[in-house]
Amino acid sequence: MSGAGEPGWGAPTADAGPPAAAGPAPVTPADAADAARLVSFGLQPKLLPARDAEYGELLRRYRDEPAFARLADAVATGLGLVVLEVSTRAGMAVTAAEDSVFAVRMGEYARRASADSADRFLHGLAHLAVAALAFPRPEDLADDGYIGRITVNGVDAFVRQACRRLEERAEQEGENTDPATDAPGLESAWRIYARRSATGATKDARRLAGSTTGIIAKAVTFLVDSGFLQRTGDDAGGAYRTTARYQLQVRDMAGSAAMAELLELGIVPVADGSAALLPGEDTDDLDLVSDAGLPFHSG
Repeated sequence: MSGAGEPGWGAPTADAGPPAAAGPAPVTPADAADAARLVSFGLQPKLLPARDAEYGELLRRYRDEPAFARLADAVATGLGLVVLEVSTRAGMAVTAAEDSVFAVRMGEYARRASADSADRFLHGLAHLAVAALAFPRPEDLADDGYIGRITVNGVDAFVRQACRRLEERAEQEGENTDPATDAPGLESAWRIYARRSATGATKDARRLAGSTTGIIAKAVTFLVDSGFLQRTGDDAGGAYRTTARYQLQVRDMAGSAAMAELLELGIVPVADGSAALLPGEDTDDLDLVSDAGLPFHSG
């Protein structure tokens, strides 16, 4: 107990200087839990911040509290995730790095869809074509307010136009037009695609899963389940619109050789979700990349 006239424990003495400025509040286990919770929301692609009060509050903390933002970024990095954007329009939009446990690998995706090894090219090409048609111009990809629209039949028609363009060019240059079906590269994928039936044939006229429109339908269903597309109708085999999260994802892959090669063919978007190619003379100077990567990590 303090003696008479003595300052109590912790009380300032007569010669104490001004109180030290308060430093940043230490990070607590509760903060770490909240940061991990925010990342978990980002891994639920269909969840919109406007529809979840907790998600919205964590986004506010990310915006207003730099220490919390750094903590959430660190949690994402530790999980092998790349933060593309954190905003009210897209939520915490993340994509998986190649070595992340969350990475979707082309081999795994194709095995879920089909046992045919050639289909991994076709599924990759379907995803690539959807991305190119959804955002055919750089300004579309850069505009946060832009909404792309695609249809299953429109994607199929566009890829078949590209197949014909490339086949004509190969014939003019005397190139081998019958590569091995397991040869790598985007051009080989197009040639395999050209040989595949658009719809297949069943007695009740249903679309076969291994047909090109069947493959595209599986691709867009995957994109819907991933929060990248939203279905808007049944026209032309299925009509879809893009989400903010998909725009961010396509921005991330836009520098790939395969994406650049497809865009260089000259895509003209059409309002009904289909597309056309520019006249053939525009492609005279194209240098096709024989080993261009498809839009999934290999494996």
